[in-house]
Amino acid sequence: MSEILEKQMIAYFSMEIGLINEVPTYSGGLGVLAGDTIRSSADLKLPLVAVTLVSKKGYFKQEITNDGWQVEHSQEWDPSKFMKMLPSEVSVRIQNRDVRVKAWLYEVKSLTGGLIPVLFLDTDVDGNSPEDRAITFHLYGGDEKYRLKQEIVLGIGGVRTLDALGFKVRRYHMNEGHSAFLALELLRKYKMNVKKVLDMCIFTTHTPVEAGSDKFTYEMVEEIMGDLVPLENLKNLGGSDRLNMTRLALNLSQFVNGVAKRHRDSSREMFPGYAINAITNGIHSHTWTHESFKRLYDLYLPGWANEPWLLARTEAIPNEEIWDAHSVAKSGLISYVNEKTDVDMRNDVLTIGFARRATAYKRATLIFSDLEKLKKVNRKGKIQLVFAGKAHPKDLAGKRIIQEIFDHIRKLKNEIKIVYLEDYNIELAGKLTSGVDLLLNTPLPPFEASGTSGMKAAHNGVINFSVLDGWWVEGWIEDVTGWAIGPHPREFLLDKEREIRELDDMYNKLEYVILPLFYHRRDEWIGKMKNSIGNLAYYFNSHRMMLRYVMEAYL
Repeated sequence: MSEILEKQMIAYFSMEIGLINEVPTYSGGLGVLAGDTIRSSADLKLPLVAVTLVSKKGYFKQEITNDGWQVEHSQEWDPSKFMKMLPSEVSVRIQNRDVRVKAWLYEVKSLTGGLIPVLFLDTDVDGNSPEDRAITFHLYGGDEKYRLKQEIVLGIGGVRTLDALGFKVRRYHMNEGHSAFLALELLRKYKMNVKKVLDMCIFTTHTPVEAGSDKFTYEMVEEIMGDLVPLENLKNLGGSDRLNMTRLALNLSQFVNGVAKRHRDSSREMFPGYAINAITNGIHSHTWTHESFKRLYDLYLPGWANEPWLLARTEAIPNEEIWDAHSVAKSGLISYVNEKTDVDMRNDVLTIGFARRATAYKRATLIFSDLEKLKKVNRKGKIQLVFAGKAHPKDLAGKRIIQEIFDHIRKLKNEIKIVYLEDYNIELAGKLTSGVDLLLNTPLPPFEASGTSGMKAAHNGVINFSVLDGWWVEGWIEDVTGWAIGPHPREFLLDKEREIRELDDMYNKLEYVILPLFYHRRDEWIGKMKNSIGNLAYYFNSHRMMLRYVMEAYL
């Protein structure tokens, strides 16, 4: 730590960070992306320190009942088993009380010698009331007031913790708007010098629609936070009617980016007048590559883990060895499925995966839109479907989607083998994205800001079959890197017209393109697996992503 404190650091703030399965401080893609950001920063020896909340009771452990209803259970864990408590303590003002905040230190170490400190902020400390001790218990739990308190602890408490520990921070990177209060704390610290704060702040937005931004009434802000900065100034920066955390971050950041080119464009439409750039997300190659493929890449592409662009040379790997590596990964997934369920899936059947957050815009049930066509596809060549994903505890529509999938499982049980695996997490994500043959993605455009599951799949030779939204608009080359479902975003179609095109594409390409290729033209299928690796994995990785941040935002 002493060497790190001498450096001019980038402070990376994220409400959730997913590093290992045993530390459940993430809910999904945002947190897993943050974890990959930190891993690549360690590999590249970047001067970065990360700040998040300890979330001692996690997001939740998912149980799915026999009729498909999601039940949430607390996911308590003990930080002392994975990290150490630091001696420094700061306080933040919440409802006219001084709330004490301490930090746990977790170190992410790379084989390259890089090390990234991750600070997990904790209010469950002596001297705080029971109400205040609970602020850092539940990730995305509670009501709006609870969320506002968490964001005060993250943003304001995070800056104060870094100062108390002696970090010299030159840039503050906000991963989504949850941490935007850090910019208010910097305004207070630098006596309302907006230009200075602008020069220090970077904002990455992941929000594809205006409704996705956290918003709080000013009455609630005054009650909970008090007058950290004058109310008139706050309204000028965060919106006149309600405090919009996305707009607050936009107004106090010198560099702003969306997480894909398509997302940049939609963000510019949502927030006209702001200079919004695009740095497309990536995933940490070594973390998300199955052991069987790691051995293959080590043999044929030495150095790939820290230079993932070497994956562009996948043609050097013999076809049969690509297939053998995939067969090992697939066998692991199928064994896991058969151990957890009574479905009895087979290794020789085309296996289609769908692993996403269970929410309406992901459209997990789109494939069941026409059961007769789906049965016809299955008669052409056997398919089996593997689903996984959590619904937010308050997202009743998302919970009903899971229940609807269970209804289809029952209807089709004598014809198509389908499973919904419960408690989707980092470990299961690795199994699923490496073990299926085809990864299905059917978001409602333009709601997919980026998506990263398809990138994980590509690193393992799994082929993408997806609606053109998020990262896939950039990665897609029809019949080369995978297949598109529905029209290109450039085509303007009414919702009904677009859905008709999507359904035609999905069923027809499965029946007439994908199934014949998988079952009857194996070498061509393997060629597309190699295209996935060589044309996608080499680019859609977090090493490339972080080097872009260094060149465009951090310098």
